[in-house]
Amino acid sequence: MATASEIAAVGVIGAGQMGSGIAQLAAAAGCAVLLLDADSAALSRAVASISASLRRLAAKGQLSQTACEDSIKRIRCVSTVQDLRDADLVIEAIVENEDVKKQLFVELDEITKASAILASNTSSISITRLASATKRPSQVIGMHFFNPPPIMKLIEIIRGADTSDEVFAAVKSFSERLGKSVICSQDYPGFIVNRILMPMINEAFWALYTGVATKEDIDTGMKLGTNHPMGPLQLADFIGLDVCLSVLRVLHNGLGDNKYSPCPLLVQYVDAGRLGKKRGLGVYSYAQKSSSLKPKSSL
Repeated sequence: MATASEIAAVGVIGAGQMGSGIAQLAAAAGCAVLLLDADSAALSRAVASISASLRRLAAKGQLSQTACEDSIKRIRCVSTVQDLRDADLVIEAIVENEDVKKQLFVELDEITKASAILASNTSSISITRLASATKRPSQVIGMHFFNPPPIMKLIEIIRGADTSDEVFAAVKSFSERLGKSVICSQDYPGFIVNRILMPMINEAFWALYTGVATKEDIDTGMKLGTNHPMGPLQLADFIGLDVCLSVLRVLHNGLGDNKYSPCPLLVQYVDAGRLGKKRGLGVYSYAQKSSSLKPKSSL
C-alpha cells in the first residue's frame, strides 16, 4: 500500500467539474494524472478548463509558468478503467448513485494493482457499503472535495468500518500535500458537512414553498443575518439541486427522521430539470452572466 510520498500516479474518474478540479490539484502537486471519462467531449472540456485555470494562476503570479505547463503535461486523458491499472490512488467523482459506484468499485478492485487505494468523492453514500463491493475494504476511503476543488480549502475524509490506519494516514497526508485542510468523519449518513448543511437548504426550500418569504429575502437574511457568504438557495443552485435531493434522500433513508424528508418544491425542480447553475436554471436563472450576482425572479 502506497504512503503519501509514494502516491505518484493518480487516477480520477469523471471529467465533470469535480473530477477536473481534482485532476488539476493532483497534477499541480506533481502527480501523473489519468483522467478517465467515457465521454471524449467531457475530457476535452475538462482539459481546456484545467489549462485555463492553471494559466490564470500563472498570470496572477501564484504559479510559475514552468510549473503551469508541467502540470498540464502531467494530465493524460483515458477512456477505459483498464488504463488505471498502475495508479497508486484512484478517486472516483461520478454520479451520486450507490449502485453505479459499487459496480465501478468492483471493476477497480479487479483491475488496479493490489497496493492501490480506492477513494470516493461521494458527499453522502456509505464508504463501508462501497468497500464491501471489493476484496480490499481496508484500502477504501472517502475523500469528499468541495466545489470547486482548486479553490475550496477543505477535504472531508471518511473512514469506512474497515479502513486501515495506514490508508487513512496516507490519504490525510496526500490531502495536505494538495494544500487542503482535513477533517475526518466516521461513516454516518451525510458525514459532517452535509449532515448540517442539507437540512438548512431543505428548510430554505420549505420557507419558499410555504410562502414565508421570497427567495431573495431568504438568501439575504442568511447572508446578512448569519454572515454566510452565499444564501442557502443560491448555494443549492451552485451545488446542484439534484445533488441536494440525493443527499437528503440518503439522510432520510439512513437516519429515518422526517426532518430530512425533501421539500416537494425541491423534488419538483429536479423533476423539471431545474438543476441549478450547471443547467442555467434552478431557484434562480443563470441565463446571463450577471444573473448569478443579481438573480432574476423565476417564481
